[in-house]
Amino acid sequence: MLEVSDLRVAYGKIQVVWGVSLGIAEGETVAVIGANGAGKTTLMRTFAGLLRPSTGRILFRGREIGGMPPHEIARHGLALVPEGRELFPHMSVSENLLLGARLCPGRQRATENLEWVYELFPVLRDRRRQSASTLSGGEQQMLAIARALMASPSLLLLDEPSTGLSPLIVGSIFDVIARLRERGGTTLLVEQNVHLALAVAHRAYVLERGRVTLEGPGRELMANPLVREAYLGIAGGVPPSGAAGR
Repeated sequence: MLEVSDLRVAYGKIQVVWGVSLGIAEGETVAVIGANGAGKTTLMRTFAGLLRPSTGRILFRGREIGGMPPHEIARHGLALVPEGRELFPHMSVSENLLLGARLCPGRQRATENLEWVYELFPVLRDRRRQSASTLSGGEQQMLAIARALMASPSLLLLDEPSTGLSPLIVGSIFDVIARLRERGGTTLLVEQNVHLALAVAHRAYVLERGRVTLEGPGRELMANPLVREAYLGIAGGVPPSGAAGR
């Protein structure tokens, strides 16, 4: 579905992404993990059309979208849930959701999607008349994801969905990501919570300083000593004393 070849992205003269190649097949959940400043958000913004690549190709369903305006990319079925959510704070929950449905194919589908996202996030139904600004951080993240799903995207991009949220809310968010996977949705997930990201992903890429340094099935990377030491805090790939069973 998404094929990226030798992608390079810069902010002015500062190169951030260096020759990244990756792919996502339909029905896959793929994670990109890495430290702060690795270039993960830059990748997502480039895929969504918010940044233009310097070189390289981005093919979405066989169509070149690199440098295409964001609204055109969205029309082709790619939806980004950005870090920071970017909701309309003075509009109600239901109004934010209906704006997300503007690209949905047909009124009946939009109605079905609304019921579906209320099923995924029951609290949003309870808060549907409240303005987005009155929601908690976790509820705002739920609303941001739900708004993207209202458009029935072919590919959902989630940029750091756990940032700033309590462990309980993070667990709820990742439960929804797992449900999307079970439903056969296609998701690209950028996430610093490496344990959760690798647990839910079919495959994953490790991004370091703008370059892909490792890739493979999520469970294999979870067992990789380099990943365990660098991102899971397990020295030498062996759990610290007393960690077993936690």
